[in-house]
Amino acid sequence: MKNINTVVIEGRLTRDAEQRFSNAGMSILKFSIASNSRRKIDGEWQDDANFFDCVILGKLGEAISPRMKKGNAVIIDGELQQNKWKDDSGQNRSKVEILVSEISIYEKGGNSGDAI
Repeated sequence: MKNINTVVIEGRLTRDAEQRFSNAGMSILKFSIASNSRRKIDGEWQDDANFFDCVILGKLGEAISPRMKKGNAVIIDGELQQNKWKDDSGQNRSKVEILVSEISIYEKGGNSGDAI
C-alpha cells in the first residue's frame, strides 16, 4: 500500500522568498504563505488566516526566486515533510513544511500566472 501525502494550497506570500544554496550548490528557496479560511460560528461568518512554511529545492526555486515577492498570490502543489533537529540546548525540535513540486504565481498588478 502506498501512502498519500499531497497538499494543494492557494494563498499569498507573507514575505519575499529567501534563497540560499547548499554546500553542494543546490538552490533552497524558502517562503511562507497565508491562506484564508471562512467558517460560520454561532451564526456569524468568521475569517481565519492559516500560515504555511514552504520550500522549493533545485532549479525550480532558482528560476522563480525573482518573482517570489510579498503579496503575490500563489497556488502550490507539494507534500508535507517534517524536519527534526536539536537546538543549542540539546532539545529535540521539529517543524512541518510543504515541499513544493509545482507552483503558479500571480504577481501584484494583474499579471497572469504561470504554472511552473
